[in-house]
Amino acid sequence: MSKVAVVYWSASGNTEAMAGAVAEGAKEKGAETSVLFCSAFSADMVDQYDAIAFGCPAMGAEVLEEAEFEPMFSSCKSKLGGKRVALFGSYGWGTGDWMRSWEEECGDVGINLVCDSVICNEMPDEDGLAACRALGAAVAG
Repeated sequence: MSKVAVVYWSASGNTEAMAGAVAEGAKEKGAETSVLFCSAFSADMVDQYDAIAFGCPAMGAEVLEEAEFEPMFSSCKSKLGGKRVALFGSYGWGTGDWMRSWEEECGDVGINLVCDSVICNEMPDEDGLAACRALGAAVAG
């Protein structure tokens, strides 16, 4: 059984709702799943999991949340090689540039993104939640 962490940051609850659906998808595939707010996750926990789904909304000028999420993710990046990783998040404006930048950053350091990232405008609708469950299943293997 694979161990999956769903690590996220959310202020409005949109990305939190997505994280719950990602966890459902991973559990449906039989994974042992932990859902963690980013402040409860650190680089020394990476080795405890086979796969990690990271969720963060677009902030400001389409960037990752800078006070808690981005520093946590930056500290983990070098340990994610060889792990199954997926990305998700919500946005309220813009076109998804923050996700494309985040995907490029992962590619630059050799992180294996196992499926297309999922982005939802505001609160995820039923299609968005279904995409999140599929992402969870994909990251679980």
